[in-house]
Amino acid sequence: MSRVGKVPVIVPAGVDVVISAGHIGVKGAGGSLQVAQNALVNVANDAGTLSFQPANDSREANAMTGTLRQLVNNMVVGVTKGFEKKLSLVGVGYKAQATGTKLNLSVGYSHPVNVDMPAGIAVATPTPTEILIKGADRQRVGQIAAEIRAFRPPEPYKGKGIRYSDEKITIKETKKK
Repeated sequence: MSRVGKVPVIVPAGVDVVISAGHIGVKGAGGSLQVAQNALVNVANDAGTLSFQPANDSREANAMTGTLRQLVNNMVVGVTKGFEKKLSLVGVGYKAQATGTKLNLSVGYSHPVNVDMPAGIAVATPTPTEILIKGADRQRVGQIAAEIRAFRPPEPYKGKGIRYSDEKITIKETKKK
């Protein structure tokens, strides 16, 4: 059995988990999330502890056990603590400003770039060169961060662009005569 799938998910107080035939729903202070139930995995709720078992001995069932367990664990962590991604802008005149559910970027284009945040995603700019994206759904937070980064990815010669705060950019050496 999958090593990840063997570890049970402990549901903290204040989080409700609903297991039905079609989906698994998690509701907490940070919101409510749900994931589709897979027929290859049996899920059991034993007094606040979720355990995952493969339905048969196939390789796919074994893999899906670990995958579904981690998805549910991410949902539990998301509705309790939440997830966040931090982006930093590097470049002269590059700045960001968050107003409500909109993010306005000035990243070297002739026009400002405006990004609307979907429901459940909050954006903040502690400084004009930092963007903080928060939400309960780990996948959506990462996807929004990747879409914002794609407006001006870091270039390899000067390192200018939008990067993750923990990202290391390898700077190339310029061509010599």
